[in-house]
Amino acid sequence: MAASIDSLLEEISGVQDPTEELQSLKLALLSIPVSALRDAVSGQREQVELCVDILERILKALRSVVTGPELQSGAARRLVEYWSTPTLPLKSSTTTTILRAVIQCIGEDNMAVAKQAIQCLSKLSHSKPWLVVEISSVSPISLGYCANSSLISQLIGELTGDDVLIRATAIEMVTTLAHSQHGRQYLAQQGIMDKISNMIRGADTDPFSSLYLPGLVKFFGNLAIMDSPQQVCETYPAFQNKVFEMALDPDPVMIGVALDTLGLLGSTVEGKQVLQKTGEKFKAVLLRMSQLASSGATELRPEQQTEDLLALTESWFHLLSNQPMDMIQNISSQPFPELHCGAMRIFTAIATQPWGQKLMISTPSFMEFVLDRSAGQTKEAKDAKFELVGSLVCSSTAAEILGSQHYIRLKTYLREGPYYVSAVASVSTEGAD
Repeated sequence: MAASIDSLLEEISGVQDPTEELQSLKLALLSIPVSALRDAVSGQREQVELCVDILERILKALRSVVTGPELQSGAARRLVEYWSTPTLPLKSSTTTTILRAVIQCIGEDNMAVAKQAIQCLSKLSHSKPWLVVEISSVSPISLGYCANSSLISQLIGELTGDDVLIRATAIEMVTTLAHSQHGRQYLAQQGIMDKISNMIRGADTDPFSSLYLPGLVKFFGNLAIMDSPQQVCETYPAFQNKVFEMALDPDPVMIGVALDTLGLLGSTVEGKQVLQKTGEKFKAVLLRMSQLASSGATELRPEQQTEDLLALTESWFHLLSNQPMDMIQNISSQPFPELHCGAMRIFTAIATQPWGQKLMISTPSFMEFVLDRSAGQTKEAKDAKFELVGSLVCSSTAAEILGSQHYIRLKTYLREGPYYVSAVASVSTEGAD
């Protein structure tokens, strides 16, 4: 590859006066109106993108050239102008590298280069507003320039705008900005956390709040994990109260967001302690989850339920019922495929956990229930049972906890497949006919 590049460069350098040739090409292009030039290259998108890739590579090389910051700035400016053309796509593979390179130009000692980089970023952000967050998330310096150019204040203003769809989009962007520590610090200084907390409080009186309320809750859920669940829940009690309220809401969308958030909080020790302190409120949510599981709750994604049940861990699993294993096993025995498969998925969710396996082996006749192929005759039921067996077999702790005899039988079940019928069972069936 290096040899071919050297050969190509040698060929280019063979031109009598490459600088003069390039200058002539530049003059020729400058003499053509932009609209006419756009028409000329509109059908050559692949070639244009290849040129951009080449410039991208050159720009990266120029980072190490001490004497070439002005060249780097000019290349970056032209690439930004290319991106700003509405008729051309913004290539994601190019975006990160070039954006970071241009943003790094802001820190150049050469003020002309820094000024050019700021102008480029400002122009690009105006044409593609979502890039404001991308740029601001890179460093405190880039965030400062975006804030000084009023781009961030415009985004923040949209949080409380009249258009609820724009408001929902603005909430997503602010949530992304909060992923960086300097972004969270800036939002706190601007009072955005308080503003979003007040929006949660006022959601009850807004008939359109269902369009943006999930985003508000997700914002604080992510904030709690990145900072401190206890601090966030204590400082913004409206968030925690709304999560519990949404978990009891009849709207499946609200329930799903609430369970996802509870699962997120429950993924940390501190979050578990915070939820445990709420006492009856959290027990009411667990009771609701138990009711959803018992009723089938087909309007919710079964995998959504099981993921959150798994996230709540052993102590919360026991709060579902005095005998949660018996309760779920009874659900699986009801003559409704949806309930049977839902119960199997719950067992599958805890099958990868050592405490879940200990519950299984300590529950009378549970392993016989798992290995019994006569339970659940539909394809969906067989697939669900097979998934449970697969989760147990793939667990590194199952052989020790369940015992070698059960583990060998589980491996045999897995090897035979979900629809295997034994020869004895087949002969018995034929004799009955």
